[in-house]
Amino acid sequence: MEVNCEGCAGCCLDWRPLGAPDDREREGRYRALDDTYHLVPLSRDEIRAFVDDGLGDALVPRLFAADGERTTRIDGHDVAAIGDRPAFLVGLRKSTKPVAPFGGDRVWLDACGFLDPDTLRCRIHDTDRYPERCRTYPGHNLELDADTECERVERVHGESGERLRDDTVPADLPPPPLGQGALGSTVFLHPDPDGLGGAVARLVAGESTPEDRAAFVAAAAASAPGTGAVNDDRYERERERVLAADSWVSAADTEWRAAAGGPGESVTDAPDATSVEETRGAPPTDEWDD
Repeated sequence: MEVNCEGCAGCCLDWRPLGAPDDREREGRYRALDDTYHLVPLSRDEIRAFVDDGLGDALVPRLFAADGERTTRIDGHDVAAIGDRPAFLVGLRKSTKPVAPFGGDRVWLDACGFLDPDTLRCRIHDTDRYPERCRTYPGHNLELDADTECERVERVHGESGERLRDDTVPADLPPPPLGQGALGSTVFLHPDPDGLGGAVARLVAGESTPEDRAAFVAAAAASAPGTGAVNDDRYERERERVLAADSWVSAADTEWRAAAGGPGESVTDAPDATSVEETRGAPPTDEWDD
């Protein structure tokens, strides 16, 4: 599998204001309750590594609406669950940043917290923190014969043949995030559904608090693969560590959101990424390989 990401970052951006043709994450049997576009699910081990590196505040949970018996009612939402315990994923937070994707002018779009908005390159690419699902994207799309973000960008922005270089499915493709065996590895169960009143509503509204996010991230980090079990002692330790995290991702997010215009609006005045992110500790990006 080979892709050309230069000047694109379509899979790292919420480019619906620029013409993303649909939103598949809110269709089907399980529908994302939040409005985040293209959240990348992390494995339990990846979540633990982010927390170990003081980046627990760069993570965010995702819950799902569902039809049928496998739901629990929280804050007026029928949340996908096993028993009364809501099921969720954990991914990387998005921030509203000034970007110029697909050869256009700079606009305000939600983007992965680790995306450098100036270069449109990932700040953790080829590092130990780079998620496996980012590294192998769009492997699962190709395996399922589903549209990739590369192909969608090509169709909408007239760059046919330039983004997706080949359609070879990676040999080391990780299991699907919602597939068999995902419980405790990429799909987690919260141990205290009675304590989530208000938190689910805030997550749906995009107004989650650090405490809301920490409750889910800690449950994921304290989960046991193959089961819904959550170690109580580890949960409390991980929750405290996530709440104590004060990374450059969160600090930059606060400044970006204070400066941002509406989704898709032209950027008329914005701080530069170096002052917002790199001066706070964000790693610089590498040059593209030839």
